Amino acid sequence: MSKHALQIFACSASRDLATEICARLGRRLGRLDISRFSNDNLRVQIGDNVRERDVYVVQSFTEPVSDHIMELLITLDALRSASAQRITAVIPYYSYARSDKKDAPRISITGRLIADMLKTAGAHRVLTMDLHADQVHGFFSVPVDHLTAIPAIAEHFRNNHDTSNMVAVATDAGGAKRAGRFSERLGIPMAIIDKRRTSDTSVKHGEIVGDVAGRDAVIFDDEISTGGTLVSSVATLKAAGARSVHAGATHGVLCGPAIERLRDADIDSIVVTNTVHLPADKRLDKITVLSVAPLFAAAIERIHSGESVGALFE
Repeated sequence: MSKHALQIFACSASRDLATEICARLGRRLGRLDISRFSNDNLRVQIGDNVRERDVYVVQSFTEPVSDHIMELLITLDALRSASAQRITAVIPYYSYARSDKKDAPRISITGRLIADMLKTAGAHRVLTMDLHADQVHGFFSVPVDHLTAIPAIAEHFRNNHDTSNMVAVATDAGGAKRAGRFSERLGIPMAIIDKRRTSDTSVKHGEIVGDVAGRDAVIFDDEISTGGTLVSSVATLKAAGARSVHAGATHGVLCGPAIERLRDADIDSIVVTNTVHLPADKRLDKITVLSVAPLFAAAIERIHSGESVGALFE
């Protein structure tokens, strides 16, 4: 596709990130008017001509999640109706990736449902980052480019901390593969905490597999939600003799009691990215937010020109 045909739009959850992406690409953010009718129905109108254009719509699934999903679906449908040539849904944080299995009777595997809805609405492909589980990639029947913030977060720790005594920590066996990639990137050992989830907001920790005594532990996960898992992991590591505890995660969701929990927790630093917008009242001194705009901009440029996105991580 020709370079002039690229256009980027943003729904309401990700305007700041989309603006950064556009600045990196030297593009103007497309005009998009999102409003509500008197009966609370959403209305989306595209303000630019998109006929035969290569269009990207940026929207994370953050609170209020259902509203933000509907905004994206309606925007995709509006772009299709406006004859866009190719439409890519750029979803930095795909929250329903956590609904990836049938772990109780008579429930929906909602991660798959949302994937189907995106295609039905008009998405020709999806660009996302650090899905909760790799198998969610397979829920989509359109091409998916799956980015990761692991190199960026690892580089932050390499540049700002002494890694010679550091150990990467997975909060449970399910996160061991992700924490393993982080530890390999830094060339440090890894430990795993035996975690048993008792409910959506409650977890129970057991033994630690690996050596953390006297070490600087970095808990690594894909997201920090209510902070319950992180805070209990910090307590477990401190009890096992860790010298200091840090945390790294791609998605700083920080919902519910997370900020209060993290403010009081005995944790030295927390690093997240801006896949989820973090307002000023949630920006604790111990929290560092890294921008993934350069990575998304590079991926969009490569998709647009037909180059390999995977080459970004080689």
